[in-house]
Amino acid sequence: MTRADRWTLADLPDQGGRTIMVTGTTVGGLGHVTALELARRGARVVLTGRNPDKLVEARRAILEEVPGAELESVELDLADLSSVRRAAAAVAGLGAIDVLVNNAGVMGTPHHRTADGLELQLATNHFGPFLLTGLLLPQLVASEGGRVVTVSSQMHRVARSAPLDDPRAPRGRYRRWPAYGQTKLANLLFTYELDRRLRRAELPVKALAAHPGFASTHLAANGQYGRSSGGIATILDGAIRLVSPNTPAEGAWPTLMAATADLPGATYVGPDGLLEWGGHPRVTRSNRLSYDETAQRRLWQLSEQTVGITYP
Repeated sequence: MTRADRWTLADLPDQGGRTIMVTGTTVGGLGHVTALELARRGARVVLTGRNPDKLVEARRAILEEVPGAELESVELDLADLSSVRRAAAAVAGLGAIDVLVNNAGVMGTPHHRTADGLELQLATNHFGPFLLTGLLLPQLVASEGGRVVTVSSQMHRVARSAPLDDPRAPRGRYRRWPAYGQTKLANLLFTYELDRRLRRAELPVKALAAHPGFASTHLAANGQYGRSSGGIATILDGAIRLVSPNTPAEGAWPTLMAATADLPGATYVGPDGLLEWGGHPRVTRSNRLSYDETAQRRLWQLSEQTVGITYP
């Protein structure tokens, strides 16, 4: 890709008349920037988050930059399957959804089992989005050109295998970073299997994925310490900002390209710089394991059983 061909925000088309739901829109994160830029171009944006106060803050911040933006707010905790079902019910009355951006996630958290008996990272990063996408699929189909964009990570490359064991069964020693890598691999296995199933069913929805490279968000500090500031969390957050080649705004570019550009299903978008850590977005490829169709099908079956949903 030449510099003249590089995707920039100037390539983001008008989004008037479209409804786009973005998970995880806390100010300072990738989801907030994604929602802001889509609202700036006229989309009705559904903001989601598990903290009501942060939802209010996100809404206020967008309205400060885009007065009159059409925004909806829905509480959603992806780690809680009952919360996912409530959120889907809350947006059922909004009509067709043109794009669902599965952006929210956690990173490198201490070991914790959710109320559903699932490890926190896998629950938040994969099972919650899997259920949400399935529940919203009729609204995506109703748009007659729907799109699901799931945000993965270069950390998917550290996973040595897909997370195909019984997710509620006790396992060996928990290692937070390999566990995180498996969730990001799961994002890609899900995306590629979803797109294949949509094509097979001849449904007018595409599934794509994106990754931000190395962006200076609060994700790591929040995952490690449950906060982005105070004591060692402030030190870690500052160190990440110092070494990250991408700001949160730049980190959101691949997601925005995947959500709006004329691209085929099963496309993966990431930065074009060294090691894909930073730069302008372009079409790229994930690792070999992510394209394993057997692993894709097995994870799909496991996910349907785990969250209690069967896709069309």
